[in-house]
Amino acid sequence: MTTANPERPTGSRAVARPTAGQLAWQRERSFALFCHFGINTFHGKEWSDGSLPASSFAPTALDCRQWAETAREAGASHIILTAKHHDGFCLWPTATTDYSVASSPWRNGEGDVVGDLAAACRAAGVGLGVYLSPWDRHEPTWNTDHATYDALYLRQLTELCTRYGPLVEVWFDGAGSEQHPYDWEAIMSVVRMHQPEAMVFNMGHPTVRWVGNEDGLATDPCWYTVDETAKSIYTDEKDGLAGGGWYLPPECDVAIRRHWFWQPDDLHTLKSVQHLQAIWYRSVGLGANLLLNVPPNRRGLLDRADRTRLLAFTTSIRERFAHPIAGRIAQKGARVTVTFPDAVTFDHLVLREAIEHGQRIGNHRITDIRSGETIVGSVHTIGSQRVHAFPAVTTDAILIEIDDPAGRLLSVEAHRTGVEAVPALEEQPAFMNEKVIPRPHQEGR
Repeated sequence: MTTANPERPTGSRAVARPTAGQLAWQRERSFALFCHFGINTFHGKEWSDGSLPASSFAPTALDCRQWAETAREAGASHIILTAKHHDGFCLWPTATTDYSVASSPWRNGEGDVVGDLAAACRAAGVGLGVYLSPWDRHEPTWNTDHATYDALYLRQLTELCTRYGPLVEVWFDGAGSEQHPYDWEAIMSVVRMHQPEAMVFNMGHPTVRWVGNEDGLATDPCWYTVDETAKSIYTDEKDGLAGGGWYLPPECDVAIRRHWFWQPDDLHTLKSVQHLQAIWYRSVGLGANLLLNVPPNRRGLLDRADRTRLLAFTTSIRERFAHPIAGRIAQKGARVTVTFPDAVTFDHLVLREAIEHGQRIGNHRITDIRSGETIVGSVHTIGSQRVHAFPAVTTDAILIEIDDPAGRLLSVEAHRTGVEAVPALEEQPAFMNEKVIPRPHQEGR
């Protein structure tokens, strides 16, 4: 099942362009944190069916300031919180259901996780996004009375969009729940009315699409345009399309451990710094955005091991690119000459395309003008950012040949990092890729 683009340009020669919001999201918010937290956290579950008691939500030391300050220290632009996962448990005191923090012993039923995080993000200078699952396994009207459930869902979305200040992103996760005919026009009207600047992920009238896997990996070429997008997050074949009429850049989501919700027995699945680096090169380094899940534990804090690993990873990336050498760009048709003030030694190049006019460059190659030797052989898209690693070269001028003379490079930076290859993805145990997806028809509700 597909969702049509409501604002798709007409004409086969049209080049789809990003909105101002999409452009800012790609350039300024390329790395963010996901925080899966909720009733599942306290039961060692990844998915639950809405029957776990609200009284079991009982963090003993919840401190959203730690989450937000960690995000800031890691260089993340924002945090997306699972305000309601598929189990239906709400992390804010909603008026729509008693299945929420208001029915838990935490803070004597007076707590509000979304409110705490919103305040913490404001103080830390970090953006806030919310995940509100359309599928609700606790609410019986979800598959018995569609109109009643849709009205409830609109009230929940309105509460989130009006109580907590500006939202960076609203995350709609289909999770295979296509049998419910959601009223996306009504849902999107709430977002447009109250959070018009927010990016919309995956469903409704999205401005951001799922990359198609939960490994955090984009593909090369990494095109930002499509002609259609599947409704469910679990539908395969989500690659972009050269010349597509709908500008819809990808977001790569991945968990720092095997599970999305914190579990007490999977510390051994914590990804290494090298593996996280490898993901970064294959997401942000290919021009996509990266959403890394670091889940709070049962105390309500980011686990010490997860936090340490996250900061080691982000520090390594920040230090690797701390001393850019900007090149001077001169373009004639499809030939782009980049000169540096003096002969410099570098092992990385970071290219950025002027995508405000649409993504145009589908192939490029890079050579050393002085020696004529190839630095980077024929590769594909550039987009908002393309990171190349290679054996160190010393030169004062390079030639970048692109396949579309209408394409433009915004900047070219050289870096001497001491690392001369893209980090390899470590082989993950088979169980890391297992996915158990309960489907609505299995519920008997």
